[in-house]
Amino acid sequence: MKNIIVASTSTLFGGDYLEYLLEDLEELYKDVNDILFIPYARPDGISHDLYTEKVGIAFKRIGKSVKGIHEFKHPKEAIKNCHAIFVGGGNTFVLVNELQTNNLIEPIKTAISTGVPYLGTSAGSNICGISMQTTNDMPIVYPTSFDTLGLIPFNINPHYLDIDPKNKHMGESRETRIKEFHHFNNQTVIGLREGSFLRVNGDIIMLKGPHSARIFRPDKTPYELKTNHILKVSNERF
Repeated sequence: MKNIIVASTSTLFGGDYLEYLLEDLEELYKDVNDILFIPYARPDGISHDLYTEKVGIAFKRIGKSVKGIHEFKHPKEAIKNCHAIFVGGGNTFVLVNELQTNNLIEPIKTAISTGVPYLGTSAGSNICGISMQTTNDMPIVYPTSFDTLGLIPFNINPHYLDIDPKNKHMGESRETRIKEFHHFNNQTVIGLREGSFLRVNGDIIMLKGPHSARIFRPDKTPYELKTNHILKVSNERF
């Protein structure tokens, strides 16, 4: 049974890394002591070692130890033998390219399908969807495919920002970009605002956090999904 948190961000303004999620992470990882961290997305180009160290400090607060997948000689075996997974944020193109290069997409999907708990933040949440095509990131490398884990039957747009009518120019809005996406693609997109996350248990998804989420479907008017709303993945009811 899938046991997943899909979070828009790792850090809220003024807070520490993962601080706002710690209570929920205690519940997600309650049956494990060790977490396999995948640092491939490398925010700001941080090294795998330094990124893993940062994550380890956060998880120490809830009594969990962390080891980076880059520390293993055989990454596929690390996935096969792990008890929990965390994929951190950064650049989604870099993340997906590394996962594909190391042939880790299918092993991760298999692990999660057997109940291995998974946390994804930002880029790590992007890859939970059908594809990475609704990321906000620059294509600084080129993966062989945009297809991702498909753990949920829609796409994610993390860090979703609403249009600010007082601002004279901010370029294309997130809503505009998602409408452009729907000219060529049919999957639903959920805009996750900062501090919001999806809690997935089996075929049930609940939106958690202080904000509603913005739901986009092709040829439909976008609407809001209220926090603490439960939906069944099997029926894709929003």
